[in-house]
Amino acid sequence: MTYLIKGARILGGDPRDILIDGGVIAAIGTGLDAKGAETIEADGLIALPGLVDLHTHLREPGREDAETVETGTRAAAAGGFTAVHAMANTEPVADTAGVVEQVWRLGREAGHCDVHPVGAVTRGLEGHKLAELGAMADSAAHVRVFSDDGHCVDDAVLMRRALEYVKAFDGVVAQHAQEPRLTEHAQMNEGEVSGRLGLAGWPAVAEEAIIARDCLLAAHVGSRLHVCHVSTVGSVEILRWAKSKGWQITAEVTPHHLFLTDELAETYDPIYKVNPPLRTKADVEVLREALADGTIDCVATDHAPHPVEAKETEWAPAAMGMIGLETALSVAQAAMVDTGLLDWAGLADRMSVRPARIGRLAGQGHLPEEGAPANLTLYDPGARTVIDPAASVSRSRNTPFAGIELPGRVQATFLRGRPTVLEGKPV
Repeated sequence: MTYLIKGARILGGDPRDILIDGGVIAAIGTGLDAKGAETIEADGLIALPGLVDLHTHLREPGREDAETVETGTRAAAAGGFTAVHAMANTEPVADTAGVVEQVWRLGREAGHCDVHPVGAVTRGLEGHKLAELGAMADSAAHVRVFSDDGHCVDDAVLMRRALEYVKAFDGVVAQHAQEPRLTEHAQMNEGEVSGRLGLAGWPAVAEEAIIARDCLLAAHVGSRLHVCHVSTVGSVEILRWAKSKGWQITAEVTPHHLFLTDELAETYDPIYKVNPPLRTKADVEVLREALADGTIDCVATDHAPHPVEAKETEWAPAAMGMIGLETALSVAQAAMVDTGLLDWAGLADRMSVRPARIGRLAGQGHLPEEGAPANLTLYDPGARTVIDPAASVSRSRNTPFAGIELPGRVQATFLRGRPTVLEGKPV
């Protein structure tokens, strides 16, 4: 099918027409015409490259009550994503070639966006022995990102071995930076609010100590390290120092850490319980600045769906995590574009180009230009939406933005020239 997009503002620039044919952008210009093409009026819409998420929990296999590859990738497409990385903490754990190939094939069958499985670093996420890293890399899923997310690889010797191993196929270890002995029984950010509420604190140093150690290890072996969901001022300072050395270090920040603070825990509503926890206003401000200056490379959702009973309970036993695929671009607009910290080209870089580069995705993260794969998002920055969990495409409803008015709305998403969202609705 051929599509002619009329009057879209590419990366926020002047209006242009975009002709999509054969899965690629065939032409860009003004006054374009194409016989037989389906025309999409895009006046006022911004054309962005399809978004890429380095950190998505699709839950399948094993936790289909919370999410499936089908429902999760539909939510991703609704949020403007054309590729997601599916984290390894499934049941069974994605620590073998067989499991990652299963997830990869489920993604291909669903067809809403590309699904790239993340392989576990250790067997069963238990932190004792390395998983089948080479077999997963050589599998049909072509795994290049490995993470025990939800668990920290806290054994320094094991982390060093993993970093050495992935060098053979240009892989990257994505670390969940959390020193477990400093966060035992932790319920929220350690600080003034936790003291007032009487909830066990998760200190910033628990994140920062692991990041510092792993940066040094990655430099020592000459390997690639990616730091998941950075959340503190100190973490940013360590990353800035490590990058000044020229080390192969990248990092991500979640939309919720760019927007929400630990003061929300005063409601005792477990919707705000997440790992790492929501931090202070000072942390939020520094995280935004770090994303703007490139110290933090990209936005990653850490989309973490849970069934209702896992969240509608008391704070202490409630599951940690928030969904975020459908709201990520709107939150990023509010935190970064509307505040003047990034323009649309900068946001495209942080939400598509860089994450695709980190994940080694050759067919994703291309800016809209002639000859590029037609992975596109058409976005209305002027729309305003009050977030309604019941309207979510995800199987789960645990969004922290319920009832909040956010800017922007994804109007269309194209995956290699095929629409997965049109007129704001999944196809």
